[in-house]
Amino acid sequence: MALFTSLPLRDVVLRNRIAVSPMCQYSADDGRANDWHLVHLGARAVGGAGLVIAEATAVDPRGRISAADLGLWADEQVEPLARVMRFIEAQGAVGGVQLAHAGRKASTRAPWDAMGAPRAVKDGGFLPAGPSPLAFADGYAIPEELSSAGIRAVVASFVAAAKRALAAGVRVLEVHAAHGYLLHQFLSPLANRRQDEFGGSFANRTRLVCEVVEGVRTAWPARLPLFVRISATDWVEGGWDLEQSVALARLLKERGVDLLDCSSGGLVPQAKIPAGPGFQVGFAERVRRETGLATGAVGLITSPEQAEQIVAGGQADLVLLGRELLRDPQWPLHAAARLKVDVAWPKQYERAKG
Repeated sequence: MALFTSLPLRDVVLRNRIAVSPMCQYSADDGRANDWHLVHLGARAVGGAGLVIAEATAVDPRGRISAADLGLWADEQVEPLARVMRFIEAQGAVGGVQLAHAGRKASTRAPWDAMGAPRAVKDGGFLPAGPSPLAFADGYAIPEELSSAGIRAVVASFVAAAKRALAAGVRVLEVHAAHGYLLHQFLSPLANRRQDEFGGSFANRTRLVCEVVEGVRTAWPARLPLFVRISATDWVEGGWDLEQSVALARLLKERGVDLLDCSSGGLVPQAKIPAGPGFQVGFAERVRRETGLATGAVGLITSPEQAEQIVAGGQADLVLLGRELLRDPQWPLHAAARLKVDVAWPKQYERAKG
């Protein structure tokens, strides 16, 4: 079964093609991982995933989605994350982290607090920054437009966070350029109205993502893989689309990116997204076919048979599961049993293997 074949990426080898998609937990202490992250991420490693990627991890305090996000903007955040990575690796999985800056979508509450509503500065929030002074939606603050110096600082913060991730024992790094966060905001003309070298043309709108990737790839060892997550389309006319995503994939491949994690949406609240089983897989398939870059497929992938078909059919090299792995941390082990593949179980659980 293709789903349970190993995946070599530079000097890292994933034991299978199943990855834990980055999922915000809104449970960190001033950016520091804690017992929740150890158990949450560790359980998915115990459950048989090949790659376990920690949630969107802020490279700057101003770039947090919420005040309870993980962070790597300070050295004090390294060891708490390293503890989690050590446990993941001890279970035979590979530990990863997604580096992120929320841009204009920063400073919200947790989803269970007022449904994740924006948190104003007067209520303990912080002023967001973005490519242009355009609010994400009603109730969100108008972001401060980043100056040229501010943009350089963003690039530097991604590079510094990559170095801290390395110190924490992370072996797969993902740059978050999707879901309406800062790098995606620069990509899309719906959020980027700049008139300088970071706005307007495709070359200008992709400049920040390329500079971040170049900086991170320089800091990140050549032996370790680098992913980028994109939203392949905004699902809105006049926005970022699949054609531009394919062109961006070529640029990222040239800059040392090893896998493009293909999601969609998140830039504007009014987008009409035709969500359904595997609705984003075609994005990963086309990028892979037209660029030769390895891809990851995400989005309502729930059954072992569906995941197997994606990998075996050459639509993607990796499947990243989110909600399904929240519902069932042992999904990979159960999938192997259903597909009649013999895989090792943790020795503590072997008595339950049936």
